[in-house]
Amino acid sequence: MRIRAEQHLLHQNRQLEQAIIKGALIRLRPILMTALVASLGFIPMALNVGTGAEVQRPLATVVIDGIISSSLLTLFVLPSLYRLVYRDPKPD
Repeated sequence: MRIRAEQHLLHQNRQLEQAIIKGALIRLRPILMTALVASLGFIPMALNVGTGAEVQRPLATVVIDGIISSSLLTLFVLPSLYRLVYRDPKPD
């Protein structure tokens, strides 16, 4: 059975750790930029005091909190879970 190069490198724990760290670092900038842009877009809605503010503020707060928490989960929890769940395939 043919094994892809990435899967072959992940057969050792040391290389798995390096792959997880490298993957998280590669995704850091795009995730943070996306979260920042989306959060900044909702700030005027979160600070609104005019008509409809009683509906807009809670909605904007929930969306901003969700964006921040999903970013943290993607950057920290997902790589940790991958490390816990990953199992080396048994040799054929």
